[in-house]
Order: sequence, then C-alpha cells, then structure tokens
Amino acid sequence: MNDTVAKVRLIGLPTDSHSSFLRGAAAAPPLIRAAFHSEHGNMATECGLEIGHSLFVDDAGDLPLDETPGDVKRIHDAAAATARDGLVPIFLGGDHMVTNPVVSGLASVHGPLNILHFDAHPDLYDDFDGDPLSHASPFARIMEQGSAQRLVQVGIRTLNQHCRAQAQRFGVEMVEMRHFDAATVPIPDAPLYVSIDLDALDPAFAPGVSHHEPGGLSVRDVLTVLQRVETPIVGADVVEYNPSRDIHGVTAVVAAKLVKELAALAAKGDAWG
Repeated sequence: MNDTVAKVRLIGLPTDSHSSFLRGAAAAPPLIRAAFHSEHGNMATECGLEIGHSLFVDDAGDLPLDETPGDVKRIHDAAAATARDGLVPIFLGGDHMVTNPVVSGLASVHGPLNILHFDAHPDLYDDFDGDPLSHASPFARIMEQGSAQRLVQVGIRTLNQHCRAQAQRFGVEMVEMRHFDAATVPIPDAPLYVSIDLDALDPAFAPGVSHHEPGGLSVRDVLTVLQRVETPIVGADVVEYNPSRDIHGVTAVVAAKLVKELAALAAKGDAWG
C-alpha cells in the first residue's frame, strides 16, 4: 500500500426513522457493502487506483443506531472522529436525514464545508410533516446552522414553491434536471463533501429507491460530474437505497460503483491528477 494515498473509512448508517412515504433504507448498508465486495467485478476505479492495492479502505461496519434522538449525536460523533483520525468517511445510508449530522460533525473539524449534492429533490423543507429532521429537510438544517458555506444541487426535478423560496433564502446553486449539462455543473472548492441520493438517478438506472422520479440522471452523468472534481473530498454519502424496491440487486451495484469512485476522489491530489 502506498502510504501517501488518502485512506477512506466506510461507515454504515442503518436508519430510516425520518423517512416519508416508505421506509426500508435502514436495510441498505449491508447490501451495498456486499455489492462492493462481490466477485462479480474487481476493485479498480476508473482513474486506475485499486482499492486494497493503491487505495486503502477501512470498513468500520454499521453504527449501532436505534431510532432514538441519540442517533443524531452518534452520527455526528462518528463523522468528527473519522476526520480527527485523518481519514475520509464515506457513509452508506440510510435515509437522507443522516447528511445533516454527518456534515455537522465534519464541519466541527474542517470548518464550514462546500457541498456537491445529487438528488431529484432539494431536501430544503423547513419542516416536513412536523419533522424538522425529516429526510426532506437536511439541507435546510445544514445551511441554517452554518455547517456549509456553499451548496450546489444537481438533478433537481421536483422543485415546489416552498423549496424554491428556501433555495433563494440560503443562496443554493441549483442545476435543475431540465438544464443539466455535465460540463457546466459548478464544482465547489475544498473542503468538499459529496452527497448522492440514489433517486437523483432515473429509475431505469436505480429502481431501488422509495421515491421514483422519472427523467433523471444516468450513472454516467453522475460519474462525469464527479470526474471533474479537482480537489480531494473530505467525506461523502450514498443514501436512500431501499432494497425492498430493487430489481435483481441492480441499485446496490450502482451504489457500490459510486462508493468506489468516491473513494478514488478521496485520494485525488495525492495519487493522480
């Protein structure tokens, strides 16, 4: 192993207690992990780094979450501890609620982050169905508490009046799907966090999500944007995989592919240009 290459820690977040419409994302982390390690493929990333050879990934397993208010602190503390250890955490969700305490935890070490967020939904509700921690609200919480200074959202195609007003309130840079061009998506500077909600993808590519929203990104669209990132990332998440809606494990494989490429981004600057 090359000691100059950034090291990554995988952390599963088996929780969906703040989901709306359907639950099921709590079951996702072990299945993403199984697809990640499956012999159906290998550990080479598209830039040439190989996980386990030129890029070390530490799998910390799943956090012991129990659907109590303490889960938020557990997630925050795991993110902060990983950053203090000098590692880059990649979180396997779980619903999108988790991004709020993750970003808060990383910001406690790195200072306010910049975020590149892929999603069908802006997740900017001030309070969704009486739950301020809803998976429809994490970026409202993140921006109002100052955990991020810049938020770029990509693939949005469900923008209602409330979330449009929230985006204006927080200065969100939004690339709606109808205007998507991978070559012109703004890429924030360091310290950069990447959040991928799998329903950013068209359901044809990722059927295993609770909220199917046609007209979305392809896997290659997301990868093309990620490959334009010029700075190492300080963390990432892949969230909202709902195995009960998947077909032949296709979405788990997509999630695992994205985890591999995010791990490579964690090493960018140390190992490749």
